Amino acid sequence: MDDKVNEIKISYCEKLGVIDSEPLKGSEQVAKLLYQNWNKDTIGLQETFKVLLLNNSNKVKGTYQVSTGGLTGTVVDVRLLYAVALKTVSAGMILAHNHPSGNQRPSGPDKEITEKIKRAGELFDIKVLDHLIILPDGKYFSFADNGLL
Repeated sequence: MDDKVNEIKISYCEKLGVIDSEPLKGSEQVAKLLYQNWNKDTIGLQETFKVLLLNNSNKVKGTYQVSTGGLTGTVVDVRLLYAVALKTVSAGMILAHNHPSGNQRPSGPDKEITEKIKRAGELFDIKVLDHLIILPDGKYFSFADNGLL
């Protein structure tokens, strides 16, 4: 029997000064930030699910693209999302995905995945502060603002 095992290394390299940045203060500010950083060539073509990772002061540590799908949906692997959140030692997160159709309302699956991610966060003490649906024209829907979180 071989007594060797794989070594696992975990690292997070902060390139932008999180400490010097301003904390997020509302869905409008978050939606604007997300829209500015969304690929405008694909926002109206295919669904993409992203997460903004936050420190304890609601300052953005970074963003991670969790999945890219088709015209009407994308699959979110909650394990992968939390692997990234834990690796970056994030205290909170804001979920986001786009609706290429321009429909602002969340679907049943949108609500289900939000609840699933929120429940998983409770185990790790990572708060899900909001889930935004970003539209190709920059408009958005906030789960938190509409009492769905």
